[in-house]
Amino acid sequence: MPDRKPLAAKGKVGLGLASASAIALTMAVAALKTDEGKRNVTYLDIARVPTYCFGHADRTAKPGSYHSDAECDALLTADARQTEAAVLKCTPVLADRPHQLAAATRLAFNVGSGAYCRSTVARRFNAKQWRAACDGFLAWRYAGGRAVAGLLARRERERAQCLEGL
Repeated sequence: MPDRKPLAAKGKVGLGLASASAIALTMAVAALKTDEGKRNVTYLDIARVPTYCFGHADRTAKPGSYHSDAECDALLTADARQTEAAVLKCTPVLADRPHQLAAATRLAFNVGSGAYCRSTVARRFNAKQWRAACDGFLAWRYAGGRAVAGLLARRERERAQCLEGL
């Protein structure tokens, strides 16, 4: 069985925080484009919050206003960067694990950074229970008290990314 420890744990030079973060952000943004879907025109979400692009909530936006593809891409990157920073704050053990960091960023982007940071997933990551943390993604498949097929499919994609490199 191959040695699956991160490079830093093997005594080799790791990616470094900036590189791992950049790699994770790139992976997260690419996946979030599929996960979130894009709407260039502002609409009211289920909670009646003006939302546009890739799930960007903006209480000051006027429903019906248009946002360019470039604006949507920039907003997604900024929103994902902010989410990734929150994920790293509560799960610093992910700093040199780009696949797990990208997956956790995707989960937190969807459920909220606070919910992620209070979650069993975050606790398991901090305990270095990598596989158990990744498996925990599947618990986040409910909305309105019911399992949602689309959420389960999304969580399975996030879990698959999380398991990479373990």
